[in-house]
Amino acid sequence: MVELSLPRGSSVSKGKTFGKQGKNKVVFNVYRWNRESGENPRLDKFFIDKSKLGPMVLDALMFIKNQMDPTLTFRRSCREGICGSCSMNVNGTNTLACLKPIEDKEINIYPLPHMRVLKDLIPDMSDFYKQYESIEPWLKNKSNPKKENLQSPEDRKKLDGLYECVLCACCSTSCPSYWWNGDKFLGPAILLQAYRFIVDSRDENKKERLEELKDKFKLYRCHTIMNCTKTCPKNLNPAKAISEIKKLQVTS
Repeated sequence: MVELSLPRGSSVSKGKTFGKQGKNKVVFNVYRWNRESGENPRLDKFFIDKSKLGPMVLDALMFIKNQMDPTLTFRRSCREGICGSCSMNVNGTNTLACLKPIEDKEINIYPLPHMRVLKDLIPDMSDFYKQYESIEPWLKNKSNPKKENLQSPEDRKKLDGLYECVLCACCSTSCPSYWWNGDKFLGPAILLQAYRFIVDSRDENKKERLEELKDKFKLYRCHTIMNCTKTCPKNLNPAKAISEIKKLQVTS
């Protein structure tokens, strides 16, 4: 029988324990890794009285950092699901910590999967942002009018379900196609953003944008697995946006 194992430096070891079990306590298992230590990643346990916490997982992480272990590292900003900073994997699902309620007695918290980790819960988003830059996410107007570029209510409505994306990367890092081809496949989040500009009536670069995406990896590596739509913390539908781009490739 074939026996598979992780590289020596990748296996997650048992970490430190903070607090003790007790009534009304929730245990948070938090992924920890510091490249400067030269040690393997570990999983620290934090036992916290739920009555001391706010309702969301981000509240628990802030409590841990402020009251139990100040070395814990994670991103956060708005705590309202608008900035996309606190994206991470909670109990096996990519989500925003500020929108994820504390509902279980035991909660496992890891960084976004299949991304390089900088430290603890912070993934390296550099490649993701380079892909975003590659679609040129700004309005292009060849005529360059010197007056306001008006848009009808009907055309504006086409952007609903697209402009709300906060680039948290939850959808892209839940996509198996992106896991294996992240260097070539743009992924659900970036393709949703691309579609947002393709259908914007104020943009005059639709043909060129579609041509740029006509690639077997950039767009067509999507196999409609639907993980992206299932995991999106903003309840958007990247899979539908990708299918609409494919449709426009044929009809435009």
